[in-house]
This record gives sequence, C-alpha cells and structure tokens, in this order.
Amino acid sequence: MPAINFCIRWPDGSEDSCYSPSTVVREHFSSGQSMPLSQFLETAETALNAASGRVEKKFGYFCSSAMDQLSTIKSKAAQFESADNPRIEIVSVS
Repeated sequence: MPAINFCIRWPDGSEDSCYSPSTVVREHFSSGQSMPLSQFLETAETALNAASGRVEKKFGYFCSSAMDQLSTIKSKAAQFESADNPRIEIVSVS
C-alpha cells in the first residue's frame, strides 16, 4: 500500500510533515489549499480514518501510525484554537 506525506503550515508559520498509509488523503487535501482550523481537523480525521480503514481492509488491522498522526495533529491544533480565525495551509501532498 503506497504511503504518502502531506505538509501543513500552522497559523504560526511552522510546518509539519504528516504521514498517511494510503493515497486516499489526496481525495481530501490538495497542495495550496487553505482552510479554517476546525475544517482541517474534521477533514484530517476523515482522511486518516479512511486511510486506516484501507489498511484494515487489505491487512486485517487498523493502522496505528495513521491514528498516531491524527493524535499529533489534534494535539498541535489545540495550541491555535483560541486564535482569531486560525487557518491551515496544505503546503504539499506527495
């Protein structure tokens, strides 16, 4: 199963490289896309759950790496929830 990375830019300008065990993330994110933090969190959860589901369908178990990535995203996002109109940019999807 082809894994991919997607790079995101947080409201403070920092960037993180995120992991997905499946290309299904490309159905949810595209390079240059920008969205409100709340929308990003919903989309990331949908995308990474779908990626983990594809792993389960193929191998018989969920992908803990996808769930770890989602947890990391949620943890960092909490730092920006009180900011005024925080937005996330999808820098790249590869």
